Amino acid sequence: MTTPEQHNKNLGIAHLAHGGIFMLLMLVMMTFMTVMFSMTPAPAGPPPAFIAVMWIFMGAFYGLMTLPSLVAGYALLKRKPWARTAAIVGGVTAAMSFPTGTAVCVYTFWFLFSEPGKLLYDRPQYALPRPPGAFPVNVQQQRDSQYLPPPTPPDWR
Repeated sequence: MTTPEQHNKNLGIAHLAHGGIFMLLMLVMMTFMTVMFSMTPAPAGPPPAFIAVMWIFMGAFYGLMTLPSLVAGYALLKRKPWARTAAIVGGVTAAMSFPTGTAVCVYTFWFLFSEPGKLLYDRPQYALPRPPGAFPVNVQQQRDSQYLPPPTPPDWR
């Protein structure tokens, strides 16, 4: 039987692998686009400024699609407190790239919303200690106190 820690490790590796494959695919596509545009004859080909703008646009778009998966993979492997949130965001953005991203998304949601995932990442919220004298510490002490009605205001008529 696989432990929640092993699922967490596998999920982190899956997010890093998806992010790496997506980045590699981005570089291949951008290189292919540059080679194809540069091989066209000068009067019919696009200007170099167009190629630069396309590089910037595609790099930013694919970077925004890949960055959440890479951050989620790092956070899951390092067991950061914000790893669950990062993995959910990374899973949603990964779902848009079929089939590997969709598989990573399904595995992310299955693990993080199941009981082992909740046990691993749902920590109780710790409250600050009460200031001295602010509230009765003992419940019995609170029950023993008698209710005193407020004094009646003076009659100003």
